Amino acid sequence: MKNTTATFAQMKKNGEKISMLTAYDYSTAKLVDKAGINSILVGDSLGMVMLGYPDSTRVTMEDMLHHVKAVVRGTENALVVADMPFMSYQTSVYDAVKNAGRFIQEGGAGCVKLEGGVEVKEQIRAIVNAGIPVCAHIGLTPQSINVFGGFKVQGKTVETAKKIIEDAKAVQEAGAFAVVLEGIPAPLADIITNMLTIPTIGIGASKNCDGQVLVYQDMVGMYSDFTPKFVKRYENVGEVMTSAFKKYDEEVKAGVFPTEEYTYKIDENVLKEIEAQLK
Repeated sequence: MKNTTATFAQMKKNGEKISMLTAYDYSTAKLVDKAGINSILVGDSLGMVMLGYPDSTRVTMEDMLHHVKAVVRGTENALVVADMPFMSYQTSVYDAVKNAGRFIQEGGAGCVKLEGGVEVKEQIRAIVNAGIPVCAHIGLTPQSINVFGGFKVQGKTVETAKKIIEDAKAVQEAGAFAVVLEGIPAPLADIITNMLTIPTIGIGASKNCDGQVLVYQDMVGMYSDFTPKFVKRYENVGEVMTSAFKKYDEEVKAGVFPTEEYTYKIDENVLKEIEAQLK
C-alpha cells in the first residue's frame, strides 16, 4: 500500500509506529521499499556517507535532486522525503518555495524536509500553502553544527529545552505534517510527542516517538567514519562487502576468476573460420 502523509497521520492516531530509513540510490531504495519501510528519507547526510564531505553544509540542490530522482525510480510504496540542503530555504520564503517545488516537479518526491523551528515557520507555511507537504526537523539540526559547535545533544538546559518546545509548536502551527526530533533527551522527546497532534520521528530521541529514522549505512555497518551513540548496528554488511571484495581481488590476481561457467561459448565452426581468416 502506498504510504502518504495521510498514512502518517492515521498511524499516529492508531498508535502505530512509523519506520523511516535513508536511501540515496535506486538499488538501495528498492531494497528498503521491499522491506516494508513506511518512508525513505533522501537525506543531506549523503554529503558524508555518499560524497565524503565532513558535514552536510556542502551539499547542493543539484546533488540532492540527482539522488532524489534515483530513489523515486526505485520506490513503489514508501513515502519519499527530500531533504532541502543548506541555503536552499534559509535565504527567503521565495527561494524555499521554489526549491521545494523542484523536489516535487523535477525529483518526483512526495514531500520535503527542512531544518529549524520558529526561524523557518514562514517558509514552512508558504511551502505548505503551495501544496507541498513539509516534514520539519528540530533539536540537533546538522546544518547548524557551526552554531552548535559540533554534533552535540540539544535541550539539556531549561532554556534550550523551552526553545525546542517552542520550535515544535511553531512547525505544527505552520502546517508541517510531521517533525523529526534529533539528538534530544528522551524525556523531552516524550513531552513533545504527547503535546503535538502531528507525528514525531525520533533519531537519538526516544522510543516513545511516533516513529524512528536512521541512516542506513550506519545501521548496517557500511559507514565507519563516525557512529553516533543512538545507532544500533543490525548487521555488519560493511564487513561482508569487504570480504567479498578481497576474495574477488585474490581470484583475479591468481587467474582463477572467471571460470568457464562465467564466460560465453562460440560455435566451433565459426571459431575455425575466424582463425582461418586471421592466418
